[in-house]
Amino acid sequence: MQHNFTDYPKSVILPFRRLRTDPTMLTYKNYTAQIEVDTENGILFGRVLDIKDVITFQGKTVEEARQAFYDSLDDYLEFCEELGEKPEKPFSGKLPFRTTPEYHRQIFIAAKKAGKSINAWMEEVLADAATRAIHT
Repeated sequence: MQHNFTDYPKSVILPFRRLRTDPTMLTYKNYTAQIEVDTENGILFGRVLDIKDVITFQGKTVEEARQAFYDSLDDYLEFCEELGEKPEKPFSGKLPFRTTPEYHRQIFIAAKKAGKSINAWMEEVLADAATRAIHT
């Protein structure tokens, strides 16, 4: 529905609809970075999240920050190659998990009911939950 705002008195509060976006996370070559805003300096800055090595970047606009992230990551990968070292991989595929004995029992029962190992069942359940959390 289109609104003609000139028909409303200036003191009326109009409905506000917030768009669901997550502009703070970027992904490139399977590495993820988070962008933050520095209001004092008027810049966007960020850091790659999923490795121990420190990779940072900044820009005055979202596009500048995105390109700086791409450039910084490419520089990191190139630097590792020059040193003859393997760059850190974002994730190993191993996920240590601790829980209570009661939840462990419940997870075991749920996995058996599904005809799966605990690892296969947890992978399916956690992957589904992560996908829903990221895309909603």
